Amino acid sequence: MIYQLGQDKPDIHESVFVAESADVIGKVILKKQSSVWFNAVIRADLDQIEIGERTNIQDGAVLHVDPNQPMFIGNDVTIGHQAMVHGKSIGDRTLIGIHAVILEGASIGKDCLIAANALVKSNAVIPDGSMVVGSPGKIIKEIDERMKLMIAAGASVYVKKAAEMCSSLVKL
Repeated sequence: MIYQLGQDKPDIHESVFVAESADVIGKVILKKQSSVWFNAVIRADLDQIEIGERTNIQDGAVLHVDPNQPMFIGNDVTIGHQAMVHGKSIGDRTLIGIHAVILEGASIGKDCLIAANALVKSNAVIPDGSMVVGSPGKIIKEIDERMKLMIAAGASVYVKKAAEMCSSLVKL
């Protein structure tokens, strides 16, 4: 469901897929060809959440902000299933793994991989091209070109699946 909260109404590009069971609340900007999958929650009741082009918010993920701490998520980003994101920014072409937790104020660079179940601490700064694993998360290496291509391919699959959902999903 898509909800206006007071004067704050989501701004959703016409090409975006939002699953019926997902909740998009308040001051949310969803740019073209992005997608919000089943049971995901984007709750911008305290500040703005902006999501770039071709970015996918997968099933069960939760995005939320604190007062005076807007969130910016770049283009071609994948937020994995049931990830919890409170961070302030995620750079282009980054993958946030399944069940990863990004705490408030964290900034994640471009072309990063945050592994499944990783915990990125409050106000952490993750440089471009980093792979983070563990809880608490630690940078273990720079990702290589092969990994960058895999992340881009994954985001591309979700753009195609979202277009299919927009054109042919039928509720029974």
